[in-house]
This record gives sequence, C-alpha cells and structure tokens, in this order.
Amino acid sequence: MNIQQVKAMMELQALGNLGSIASSSSEGTNVFQTVLDRALQTTGTDTLGSVQNLLNTMPHHASSPTLALSQENDASKSQETGIDSIISRAAERYGIPAKLIHSVVKQESGYDPSATSHAGAAGLMQLMPGTARGLGVTDVFDPEQNVFAGSKYLKQMLVKYDGDMKLALAAYNAGPGNVDKYSGVPPFQETQNYVRKIMDSYYA
Repeated sequence: MNIQQVKAMMELQALGNLGSIASSSSEGTNVFQTVLDRALQTTGTDTLGSVQNLLNTMPHHASSPTLALSQENDASKSQETGIDSIISRAAERYGIPAKLIHSVVKQESGYDPSATSHAGAAGLMQLMPGTARGLGVTDVFDPEQNVFAGSKYLKQMLVKYDGDMKLALAAYNAGPGNVDKYSGVPPFQETQNYVRKIMDSYYA
C-alpha cells in the first residue's frame, strides 16, 4: 500500500466517524462521496477492497440488536436498583440486616413484584391478605409498601422470639401459632426447607 492509499483511508476513517453525527446531512454525504471518488481515482482498484472493509467495520446505528439488548439490560438493572434501595431503607427503619430482607425476598418471590401463591400470598415478600391489611398495605403489589410491611412483620417476629432468626423465619412462613405450638420450627417440610434456604443465603 502506497502513501496515497494510506492517506485516502485515513480521510475515509475520519469522515466515516463524522457520518455518524451528520448522517442526515446531504452535505456530509456529498463530501464523503467526493473523497471516495478521489481515492478510487488516485490509488487504483486495490483501494476498493480497503474501502469496503472500512465500511463493513463502521458502527451500526442505534437500532442495532446489540444496542437494543444493552438498553434492555439497563432497564432491568434500573428495576433491581430500585428494589435494592427500598430494601436498604426498610432495613434502616426497622433495624434488621438488609441481607436478611434480600434473602427473604429472593426465596419468597425471586424479586418479582407481581408474584402470587396458590395460598393467596402476594408481592415481593409474599404477604397474606390478612397480614397485609393489618400492616396498613393498600396495594400489595407496590414494591415499597410490600417490602416495608414485610420487613416490619419480620422485625416483629424477631422481637417475639428474642432475635432467634430461625424461629422468626419459621413464624414468617408458617405463622407464630405453629412455632409456639411446636416450641420451635414446625415439623413441616416446606417450612424447614424455607428456613434452611434463607439461612444458607443469608450466611453465604
């Protein structure tokens, strides 16, 4: 490749970058075409392959699938960050570890604000209708109301059982009546698995 070819390609590269800013300008298009024609006349047919390679490697517009996927990930990240903020504030208000609330939310709903169970529990922390009403929740699917109410209830269970996390979690899942009845974690497979999974997540 001679000096003229190198010079032509450098000009094309610079104008190619400019083209992403002024793609709607006919003037920019005309300038690019002029330089392309000059490059072909000056350097011969060998330049054509280089020009085609350069055009093939130019960035796509914002409608490309890669950028669309990136924007989708950003939206998902934004939602997760919003829930994280709610959990942090609830943890601070009720004086319980944010990681514990995260572990409960992960186990209860997998961070899905619209999750529901066959028993009627709903939202991020899977509040039962009666519990939600008693805690002043007006919209169980509202992430902030749900997390704050669920955290408040979890705090109540921790106080009731003198900070015993296993008993508090068992009460959250099976109700304090069953914990009191069996004087510990009830012998229900679902509750025992629930307590174990959350404890494992919390101490991971």
